[in-house]
Amino acid sequence: MINNEDFLDEIGDNHFSSNAQNPVRQDAFDLSDEEKIEKIKKDVENILQTLGMDLTDDSIKGTPNRVAKMFVKEIFGGLNPTKKPKASTFDNNYKYGEMLVEKNITVYSTCEHHLLPIIGRAHVAYISSGRVIGLSKMNRIVEYYAKRPQVQERLTMQIVQELQIALGTDDVACVIDAKHLCVNSRGIKDIESSTVTSEFGGKFKDPQTKREFLDYIKLDTQF
Repeated sequence: MINNEDFLDEIGDNHFSSNAQNPVRQDAFDLSDEEKIEKIKKDVENILQTLGMDLTDDSIKGTPNRVAKMFVKEIFGGLNPTKKPKASTFDNNYKYGEMLVEKNITVYSTCEHHLLPIIGRAHVAYISSGRVIGLSKMNRIVEYYAKRPQVQERLTMQIVQELQIALGTDDVACVIDAKHLCVNSRGIKDIESSTVTSEFGGKFKDPQTKREFLDYIKLDTQF
């Protein structure tokens, strides 16, 4: 009979996610960033002390504060709704009717099962139904949802859903190809493998449109 701890480990190794939304408590933002940093700092100190590290050493004594600030201000900053980018859209006055593809968007995220990095590229596309969005906003939406403890499948869906809302159309697609250090550096330690996820909405479910998008992704970018 499998015990609860083994069951939870198995869920993580199988990349299980229970919801398309990040599992955030209702009181997640009752504390200020500064209060969170102080609490996390003490937790990191405890971890390092338990591991036997000498926190009086000049090289490591600042680590608890650095890690706490990194968690709150940087790699998990996308949990804070006040940091959500404003997805400004504009009328498609030039009547561009083909798909627009923003490819090779850098993805830096963190696996929520082992708190190890996810590093890769996102390719995002949409077909305008009357509104267009600034190119940099597409990158910022990817960055915002990536800066959370994440599962790649959920991240892919969240990017598509956010752009669908902003643009007022279902015709949005996203493909992410990323390496997971929880696979590459621990467990199986397969340094060559990567994970590909996709979400296709509206017209992108049509095989011909989907193929066109995937062909764009494979094009070499010339400068």
